[in-house]
Amino acid sequence: MSHFSKERTLVIIKPDGVQRSLMGEIIGRFERIGLKLVAMKFMHPDENLIEDHYLLDPEWKSKAGAKSIASYKEKGKTPPFDDPEEVGSMVLKGLKKYMSAGPVVVMSWQGAHAVELVRKLVGGTEPLSSDVGTIRGDYVMDSYIMSDTDGRSIRNLIHASGDTDEAVQEIDLWLTEDDFVSYRLVQEEILYDVNMDGVTE
Repeated sequence: MSHFSKERTLVIIKPDGVQRSLMGEIIGRFERIGLKLVAMKFMHPDENLIEDHYLLDPEWKSKAGAKSIASYKEKGKTPPFDDPEEVGSMVLKGLKKYMSAGPVVVMSWQGAHAVELVRKLVGGTEPLSSDVGTIRGDYVMDSYIMSDTDGRSIRNLIHASGDTDEAVQEIDLWLTEDDFVSYRLVQEEILYDVNMDGVTE
């Protein structure tokens, strides 16, 4: 088993994050906690890549559809379809339009508990209910009720891998080995060196 410090996750700053000039703010949050940026790509993805991304999990459509149906019913609304697959397809269509609307920043961050830490810093999927102090909670005012009313995907700035297995799959989809840079950060001596050797002269 590799050391905790080698765990990697995928982060995508979505088109709304790029358009709102929040790239530096977002990157700074991950740097301050001690994560290390090991790959970065600025690109304009097409809808096929976005579809491949969400369908890495073959059950994604039915899961997303079931979640959306439950959300409609919770609000006392009638879902557009009863079949989770159909609703999932509708959700995917919105995501493809949203995520391909402009350039995105694709990154891999490395460090102990990288997946969990990034998810914690990013906050919940819905910005309105995300905690203050999280990226979505601090920088976005969107909500499910507003995005549903407008008939679009929720704008929440960032995608972050859900677990370590998902991170591996997503990194393989978006990045190649040539995108990764191996280097040493001075702060790694403080974060990971057992004895903190070399701190004093």
